Amino acid sequence: MSAPAIELGLYSFGEATPDPRTGEVITAGERLRRLLEEIELADRVGLDVFGVGEHHRQEFIVSSPAVLLAAAAARTKRIRLTSAVTVLSSDDPVRVFQDFATLDLISGGRAEIMAGRGSFTESFPLFGYDLADYDALFEEKLELLLRIRESVRVTWSGAHRPAMNDLPVYPRPLQDPLPIWIAVGGNPESVVRAGSLGLPLALAIIGGEPRRFVPLVDLYRRAARANGHDPAALPVSINSHGLIEDDSRQAADDAFGAYAYVMAKIGRERGWAPPTRAQFEAERGPRGANLVGTPEEVAAKILYEHELFGLRRFLIQMSVGTLPHETVLRSIELFGTKVAPIVRAEVARRSASLDTVGSRD
Repeated sequence: MSAPAIELGLYSFGEATPDPRTGEVITAGERLRRLLEEIELADRVGLDVFGVGEHHRQEFIVSSPAVLLAAAAARTKRIRLTSAVTVLSSDDPVRVFQDFATLDLISGGRAEIMAGRGSFTESFPLFGYDLADYDALFEEKLELLLRIRESVRVTWSGAHRPAMNDLPVYPRPLQDPLPIWIAVGGNPESVVRAGSLGLPLALAIIGGEPRRFVPLVDLYRRAARANGHDPAALPVSINSHGLIEDDSRQAADDAFGAYAYVMAKIGRERGWAPPTRAQFEAERGPRGANLVGTPEEVAAKILYEHELFGLRRFLIQMSVGTLPHETVLRSIELFGTKVAPIVRAEVARRSASLDTVGSRD
């Protein structure tokens, strides 16, 4: 079966924040149980991808994406399972490859790695790394990860990890090569690195207007072409916040309380002002970054960004903060049964139209 013209999916950090209505915080075990139910439902309603992010702080319970995804692999049939992201700078590339190769074998070839530098810094002191080496660590470890992917036996040396001299790395994944995406949040150097290496790009757009990011995607494709890679063969994914409900105003009301809690807390750490409802409403407007609304509104925004970026994948984080479990499940159901058919049909129509024009030229 050929790959869909556009892949649609979800990602989650396994948030364990207070319910904005009750102040209750559920246990880590309960949150993991709910997250597995979300992945199972996404698989049943025909979504293509589910990602879980690595964090090492109280608000988010997923510190080991591969372990959780392996549990999900045993309970799903077709959905692709990816980290979102693996904080490669503070991890060991050998173990990352082994973990995701194992996941690939368990899932029958559905594993992916989304590698990034991470938006938080707790993992650096936790694993004994100097934050001053933030970028150098990522560059070096990505080089090693790609070397392991290329060959069973690896000879490599670097500044931040012991050298490897003709050492084998097992197990090998079912997929060859195991898909590795580079996740970025808007850093031009990271975009150029991904393009230069010919790796797929996952771009997080969680604020502002998506059209502001078009130059970054253009830069990515120019870097790919300059280094001998075909930009048309390199998929781009957009990852954004969202919530889908039958009523647009209800979706906004439900999403804002959870979103405001998380963004205000992070803002206090980083010197941002807390989000206002007016800002939130602008973000969920027709040209804003957040996909909060009815199935028709969300489908229209995905299609708008498909026009902007020529994207091949769109992932929505539906639980920026804690929402009622039934609300998240209903949102996933609507994504798979209402939004996805609209988006897939229109993307297929656009593709057919381009093919027809091309055949006439």
